[in-house]
Amino acid sequence: MSNPLRNLRRTTPQPTGQPDGVSTRLRNARARAAAPSQAKAKSQEPGFLRRVVDHWWDRLIGAVYSGSLSSQTARYAAHDSRLDYVMNSIGMGVWGALFPILTIVASRLAGAEQAGMFSMAFVIANLLIFIGNYGVRTYQVSDIDETESFLAYQIHRVLACVLMILAGWLFCLVRGYAGEMLTICWGTFAFRVIDAFADVYEGRLQQMDKLYLSGVSQAVRCVAGVAAFTVVLFVTRSIPVASIALAVVALASLVIVTIPLALFETPKSRGWELQEVREIFQECFPAFLAQFIFTLVESIPKFVMEGTLAYQSQLYFNAIYFPAQSILMVIGLVYKPQLVRLANIWSDPSRRRRFDLIIVAVLALTALVTVVYLGFAAWIGIPITSFLYGLDFEPYRTAQYMMIVAGGMTAAIDFLYQIVTVLRQQEKATSAYGIALAVVTILSIVLVRTMGFYGAAWAYLVVMIVLLGLMIFQYVRVRLNPKEF
Repeated sequence: MSNPLRNLRRTTPQPTGQPDGVSTRLRNARARAAAPSQAKAKSQEPGFLRRVVDHWWDRLIGAVYSGSLSSQTARYAAHDSRLDYVMNSIGMGVWGALFPILTIVASRLAGAEQAGMFSMAFVIANLLIFIGNYGVRTYQVSDIDETESFLAYQIHRVLACVLMILAGWLFCLVRGYAGEMLTICWGTFAFRVIDAFADVYEGRLQQMDKLYLSGVSQAVRCVAGVAAFTVVLFVTRSIPVASIALAVVALASLVIVTIPLALFETPKSRGWELQEVREIFQECFPAFLAQFIFTLVESIPKFVMEGTLAYQSQLYFNAIYFPAQSILMVIGLVYKPQLVRLANIWSDPSRRRRFDLIIVAVLALTALVTVVYLGFAAWIGIPITSFLYGLDFEPYRTAQYMMIVAGGMTAAIDFLYQIVTVLRQQEKATSAYGIALAVVTILSIVLVRTMGFYGAAWAYLVVMIVLLGLMIFQYVRVRLNPKEF
């Protein structure tokens, strides 16, 4: 039997020797005394970014000690459409803004002439990267059954990057670059070579349905590059030194983030065969050729300017060129996620009229966005550009309008190229680009020598008009006679 007195003693509060009010005041005082130390301890907790870095570093060091990166357990989920869209958009946005931001920093910290030299070098690097990428990304990410091994893609990318380096060396040799210009070129070339090499690992992440991690990798490389370039240029006031820093930081991000992330989060690749590498070169050559020629068409006026005008003209030209190119990015965000859907619509003959309506709708949207850009440029666009670069862009107002119109046409051309690719008629685009290359070369030589800066703007606008007409003709030709192709 239980003892009632024992139970009573167990449940009855024991005296503390102090009244209840005094005890409560002591507890409150102790709590107040402990609060600062608790707050201090909480404030000393690492922030989100620090925790992410520490976690990644521990994972990386652990993998190095284990002797294998690809044997590690994946920790990030696949097939997160919302995160894919957000992070890929951020990565692409940062990548697209990289060149404008770097030229603004260069103009502010080193002056128009050196910024123009850097701008010219980056234009060349942006052309050469198409050799390094070789048009493989879409082919790789659509290789769901892994017909070609990831190791074969890596070997192919090494070879393509070697070709890119050789092309850069040959270009500098032919142009006779030396001194500061040569150093700036090799800094920007190295950055883009690393960019091209990183693309095969980011493509692997997309292939395994982890596109958002690809966006993270791309954003880290670009943000780190801008930060390094800005800090080094601020300290040294030397564009060549800052260009080298840009490449060094990109290499560090490749080794520390991009390669480990791809190997950690995707299955280990099987072995490779020489035939696989050969097939990648053969299958992707048409896409590479079309993209390379189109970029060359855009670059020819700048190349002709280099031999005729001062380097600061390159800075002005690219500064008014960037808003036009952003139209291409905006329209791409609209239609590129829908390319698979468009292919399915085209495959059903009864839905071909709907297919045509989508084409018209996207082209109309492109025209509307172009008009909005023109209105913005006429309102405050020139003052904002002048403020950002610290230069007077008022004399180039008309050229700005011309470039925006040309930029809208560029977006329409890129869209039509994607459409004829969906129709498996991309060789039609290549022939159109070849004609445009001949036209822009002749126009640039004649107009730049007679009209100077505005001659380059006119050459760019006219060739985009010609190329858009050719692309519309090719699409209509395929659309009206689909059985012939």
